[in-house]
Amino acid sequence: MTTIKFAILGCGIISVSHAEGIRSTPGAELTAVCDIHEASAKKFGESYSVPYFTDYELLLARKDIDVVCICTPSGMHAEQTVQAARAGKHVICEKPLAIRPDDAERMIRACREQGVKLASVLPRRMTPAARYVKRLIEEDRLGKLSLCSGYARFYRDQAYYDSAGWRGTWEMDGGGAMMNQGIHTIDLLQWLVGPVAKLTGHAYTVLRNIEVEDTAVAVLTYRNGALGVLEITTTAYKQPDHQIIIHGDKGTVILTGDEITSLAFVSEPVEIPSFPAVSSREGHRLQIEDMVHAIRDNREPIVSGEDARSGLALIWGTYESSRLKQEIRIV
Repeated sequence: MTTIKFAILGCGIISVSHAEGIRSTPGAELTAVCDIHEASAKKFGESYSVPYFTDYELLLARKDIDVVCICTPSGMHAEQTVQAARAGKHVICEKPLAIRPDDAERMIRACREQGVKLASVLPRRMTPAARYVKRLIEEDRLGKLSLCSGYARFYRDQAYYDSAGWRGTWEMDGGGAMMNQGIHTIDLLQWLVGPVAKLTGHAYTVLRNIEVEDTAVAVLTYRNGALGVLEITTTAYKQPDHQIIIHGDKGTVILTGDEITSLAFVSEPVEIPSFPAVSSREGHRLQIEDMVHAIRDNREPIVSGEDARSGLALIWGTYESSRLKQEIRIV
């Protein structure tokens, strides 16, 4: 089989997960890395024995690159994805895919027009526990859904936001607790339950000295008639960082992290299944592996650009609802 060759743009902390994922995926190979800071690019390239670049256009000019992993600050994703698409490269973009709706549309359109694939890094869909819950819902084991909620309770102190000038800003971060931490829970909740029709939200800066929100809540109405809530914060100390609770007329399931912590059916006993946890690095590897197969099989990635945009619509909708103090319909 043809080896799929990858490059990494942005040599910060998250790039290690991409590099290790590429290195441990059969049929994938890391070919080059790029960062505007030469010291970072050089150190990273040398650690993986690949050429390094500081000029993105020179990187894209290489013929031995099939996929670019974009690991730069969120506000740079749109333009860099469009550039990659125009160079004929497939893209795996770190979350969030984009920080503005028009940027997401531009990215998706550019990749579609150039015939390249676009994936966003939202690996919670790949976990065995999440896939089990998905099957329960698809097989109607929980029945008609009634109340389906997501909770993302993280802790990020002021030092975290002060560690980089772009953190906690609208221009480069695009949002706060929802956009950067809660996005995984939001994506998974909508993937499991279905699309949201409308919401009412509040997003505020409660404790941290940042431009964007550190705490947000939203009341959801799904297209299937179910209701739900989102609670997302970076001010919750030592709490489960990710939890989804789904109720239906036949049963209830609670997914906490990568573990099913409660499962009950109205009319039958059940033993709660056990699944292995999936580390962040393994989640990245699974998405890299999926891109390899998507290219070879000429199919969409499991988390496509359109999929990522659907979750982002809830975030943008919450921000708009909070600003306008009114219910927002999700298109």
